[in-house]
Amino acid sequence: MTCKERILSDEYADIITDYVLPEGLLKENQLDYCLQTIDDEFGIAYVRRQQLPPLSIGGFNYAAIPNLYGLMQTFQTESLAEVGNLRVQGPPLALQGRGVIIGFIDTGIRYDMDVFRDENGGSRILSIWDQTIQDGEPPEGFLFGTEYTREEINRALQSEQPRNIVPSTDENGHGTAMASVAAGSILNQGLTFWGAAPQADIAVVKLKEAKTYLRQYYLVADDAVAYQENDIMEAVKYLDSMAVVFQRPVVIVLGIGTNMGDHAGSSPLASYLNKIAAKRSRAVVVCGGNEGDKEHHYSAEVPKQVEIRVEENTKGFCMELWGNQIDIYSVVLRTPGGEMTSAVDFRNGQDRMFSFLFDRTRIYTGLSLVEKRSGNELVFFRFENPTPGIWSIIVYPSEQEGIRGSGRFHIWLPITSFIDGGVTFLEPNPEVTLTEPSNAEQVITMSTYNGKTGSWFPESGRGFMSNGMVKPDLAAPGVQVSTVLGPRTGSSMAAAIAAGCVAQFMEWAIVDGYAPFGESNATKSYLIRGAVRENNISYPDNRWGYGKLNITGTFEALSRT
Repeated sequence: MTCKERILSDEYADIITDYVLPEGLLKENQLDYCLQTIDDEFGIAYVRRQQLPPLSIGGFNYAAIPNLYGLMQTFQTESLAEVGNLRVQGPPLALQGRGVIIGFIDTGIRYDMDVFRDENGGSRILSIWDQTIQDGEPPEGFLFGTEYTREEINRALQSEQPRNIVPSTDENGHGTAMASVAAGSILNQGLTFWGAAPQADIAVVKLKEAKTYLRQYYLVADDAVAYQENDIMEAVKYLDSMAVVFQRPVVIVLGIGTNMGDHAGSSPLASYLNKIAAKRSRAVVVCGGNEGDKEHHYSAEVPKQVEIRVEENTKGFCMELWGNQIDIYSVVLRTPGGEMTSAVDFRNGQDRMFSFLFDRTRIYTGLSLVEKRSGNELVFFRFENPTPGIWSIIVYPSEQEGIRGSGRFHIWLPITSFIDGGVTFLEPNPEVTLTEPSNAEQVITMSTYNGKTGSWFPESGRGFMSNGMVKPDLAAPGVQVSTVLGPRTGSSMAAAIAAGCVAQFMEWAIVDGYAPFGESNATKSYLIRGAVRENNISYPDNRWGYGKLNITGTFEALSRT
């Protein structure tokens, strides 16, 4: 079996390694495997599942199991002027993203649409890596999917049957909408759409959907769009390489997210994004998600009884309880019918399964006293066939250890699209609801507001991070944003607008040479200087960050220095 076949097969587990895994270790254990290197720290091992223990926190460390990420859009059916973008597009600055590449990691792109062509009718898309198509050549250094170059895309555009030459497309439309907002362009009198950086070049990764075994492990709804963390990391690596191949600055934008993780930026994906964002001529823009009002976050100090409402027809769900590095907790589970489990103690480090006499539910818990990357305590819960009603989780200090720190803990339910029924906390906390990987320190994290009314978008994720660090960085419009596919709402739209503004800034800074060594953190600082701030809000704010994005304000601030 080839490495590509192992990567694509559901019979092989994808394991994220945070060190360069020596092949001798796998060979000594006579494992059926292949390896893909991300960089000098991260790699992916694809190993036959039959040769591994059952998927669990106890059998693997938490970070080794790829998290699943979903699209950050809502399903409601004008914003560039609001962020000062149109003013900067015109003279005297005339910044339209020229010489900058904006890279999208999403559902693909409808490359044959006019908004992605230049003034001569050729494609502005430098390349598409479609991870879902396996009958062509993958990009150099990668092992699966098919890469389509600009030359191939242009040849397809000249054909009466373009899909026969480049079969990649975007069935969902999410990636196409984001690309049009960030980099769409007017080309003729019949087309009136204009994106934030209409002269930027475009690179696209169409992600393959998550393997079945991982969807089952995380109990993801059957109709949910879900992508694997390791595939996203490979997509980031691919787009990062564009800066070297084309000798141009690159803006990577992510309109996807997850509720799983410690919400302090310690995941493999967040850590890898930090490394990319710290490079010269790179910037990473990440949406903050739409989980602010979904009642999927809980936070309190022990002892506390946490109550969860589970609606009818919910097949199952996961959730994560995160403590801190000092305290040691125990938990007791109580069914809607009143049955209670024995205490689950963090210290034993063992996975547990609970069944009940009068209840068909099974609950699996994975325990980690010291989660490898964050150092914090973690309990991972899987509820299979949960009985409708009010479930209780009683969290209290370990009798032997007591409380040495604050005693505070957080619990997160999955993002809304991953749950096939309704699961919510009775006493939710709307704070610390930014989705991962937007808590990565170096990236530019965007929250969302309504550009027409100036009001906060209630669904937008809120900060700060679980460790108290400041996120989000800025806010941008994301409600009823005009896209080539019609109005779209969600934090991914805010990220797309911000990515276009970042491309404008990088054109000035790097292409035009005014600040040639720019990277994501420096770009973020310039954007913060120009942000619009209200007198009645103290900044940084856990909703607005350092204010509303305004690229015109950034250049006005520069003119005063």
